[in-house]
Amino acid sequence: MPASIRIGQDESGIEFPDPSPREQSRAGIGSAATVMDSRRPGIRSRDAAAPVGALRGLDECVRVAAMWADEVDRDARFPAEAVAALRSAGMLGAVVPTALGGGGLSLTQLAAITRALGRSCGSTAMIFAMHQAQVLSVVRHGRSESMRALLTAVAANQLLVTSATTEIDVRGGIRSSGCAVEHRDGRVRLAKTAPVIAYGAYADVVMVTARRTPAGAPNDQVVLACPRSEMRLTAVGTWDTVGFRGTRSPGFRLAVDTGSGALVDDPYAEISARTMLPAAHVLWSAAWLGIADAALLRARRSVQTARRRSAGPPPLSAIRLAELVIAHQQLVDTVLGAAARFEFLARNPAAVSPVGVALEFNAVKVGASALLIDLVGRARTICGFAGSLPDHDPAMSRHLRDAYGTAVMVSNDRILSQDSQLALLREGH
Repeated sequence: MPASIRIGQDESGIEFPDPSPREQSRAGIGSAATVMDSRRPGIRSRDAAAPVGALRGLDECVRVAAMWADEVDRDARFPAEAVAALRSAGMLGAVVPTALGGGGLSLTQLAAITRALGRSCGSTAMIFAMHQAQVLSVVRHGRSESMRALLTAVAANQLLVTSATTEIDVRGGIRSSGCAVEHRDGRVRLAKTAPVIAYGAYADVVMVTARRTPAGAPNDQVVLACPRSEMRLTAVGTWDTVGFRGTRSPGFRLAVDTGSGALVDDPYAEISARTMLPAAHVLWSAAWLGIADAALLRARRSVQTARRRSAGPPPLSAIRLAELVIAHQQLVDTVLGAAARFEFLARNPAAVSPVGVALEFNAVKVGASALLIDLVGRARTICGFAGSLPDHDPAMSRHLRDAYGTAVMVSNDRILSQDSQLALLREGH
């Protein structure tokens, strides 16, 4: 049986196992102990005993993700092996409350796991991050018996959850909908064309946004948790992107015919502001930090190799490595600080207005994206020509393409455009 990670054993709360030497060589990663500095506070479990079972087998998830990462990227295919490993380890129910059969983990703990996966495979980490953000939204905003039943099913059956929050008719904006739900005989029906649904062909549940009624305002939105069996999906377009190719996120036309219990209790405006947007931005950034970890390890190994070959003073690349360590620490602090901030606001929801929350966590996403692009670019320069060659150590093409994917798959310019309006509305600091 795979060894489990330990929670609540020391100040860090989580210790990550190492991939095997063969998989380290294939994936270009080093010791998994570097994923989370064990001296850093903030990821100790409140209930140390409960989550251990939910996280059994994390080492296998990291190994499997590393083993298939290059093929997943090359073929732009869904990382089926890594997701199967996550299911086997009970990871898809990690944020479901323990009372409903899940792991009951905090966002900080989820971020640490996402970071570990990101060091092996950016696509796997992003799928894990997006899934957990959706499930956490149900945890925090779904109070009905049907929502509790959904969470129980996610934990028991390891259901994979995604979202359809964008719409072609509103040019990809998530805070307005053209489609609307229609209530008939206790059923809810809607039709929607989404320009992108992450891993839509592989998800068991899709969280779909729509107007509350056909006569409602575009921003009066609800969320439906739609099981695959009650939805028809038709793919539109192709999927051939620069980065995160394994997320398999083309557009879809979807037709939903589901029970009225599929409606999440709170309005989408509240779900998005309080949970979905900030949690997604923190977990995405944690995935990107994992990519940064891998880039830093490659750069360090390259400098060490150059140093061993020379009897003279340290190579100039050693100075570049020192600069890289500083940039990496900035990204570490961004991610860990954002996760801690989310947990503070979860306990103190009135501390910041929804506008303030959006600005804060938009800054996390845009800032982490910019840091990663800069960091991976510097690491590749340190590695030199070998960093540009596939199947060579230290190959970094996948990491660089994934880094640029952070800025375009959810456009930084679109977020900054929203921020330019929100900043005018925010009072105080």
